[in-house]
Amino acid sequence: MAKEPPREDSRLIERLRQPETCRDAFNDVIRQYSEPLYWQIRRMVESHDDANDILQNTFLKAWQSVEGFRGDAKLSTWLYKIALNESITFLSKERKRLSLSLDDEESHLVNLIESDEYVDGDALALKLRKAVAALPEKQRLVFNMKYYDEMKYEQMSEILGTSVGALKASYHLAVKKIEQYFTDHD
Repeated sequence: MAKEPPREDSRLIERLRQPETCRDAFNDVIRQYSEPLYWQIRRMVESHDDANDILQNTFLKAWQSVEGFRGDAKLSTWLYKIALNESITFLSKERKRLSLSLDDEESHLVNLIESDEYVDGDALALKLRKAVAALPEKQRLVFNMKYYDEMKYEQMSEILGTSVGALKASYHLAVKKIEQYFTDHD
């Protein structure tokens, strides 16, 4: 399970804003946020190699736009938003590349889970991953952020640009669908 990202470090943000310390500060950002961002991405795309590629793209985009980071949002929120957008872009390109419909995407994700050499052998954990993969993209995203990342709805709202009420509804629907998946696959 992903470890909690560090508390916001105003000193780190200040170092990011200074040309002479920006590169070292960004290296600290990479060290601090690589693992939590990796797991957020990995739960969306299911493939270790794809998650690593998207993580690299996330940090590349962050580096390219670090001068524009004004600090209006938390550093973690900004990075999660970039990672989320990169993940969604990747999934959309994969759907097109593989000529998958949204319904076929579920089967594709389940196949990735089953063939993943990095998957924990725990049958219950595998079943949960399959159930989550069966969710529509938005519900899967909300479920992952709430359940695995233990993210508060307010932070999810900032990242996703969705109201707290809509996020709560999405999470509730996701949980119901996962419960139904477990009932149907006993």
